[in-house]
Amino acid sequence: MLQAEVRVGDVVLTKKPHPCGSSEWTVTRIGADIKIRCSGCGRVVMLDRETFLKRRKKLISQGPPTEVPVPHEP
Repeated sequence: MLQAEVRVGDVVLTKKPHPCGSSEWTVTRIGADIKIRCSGCGRVVMLDRETFLKRRKKLISQGPPTEVPVPHEP
């Protein structure tokens, strides 16, 4: 089963290939919508999170962990 966590820099494989022939995409932005860039032609697509999670098939490589700022005590 795939993880629900999505990170900037993740490289994912989609169920259907892009018209250019590539099925590999890199996550470039996350939030309510997820922006991905095709590794074949460079096309940028924004999908809502639910659609992205349905369309991805496999996580090829995971991006770096997001750093959560630690609050400093006075």
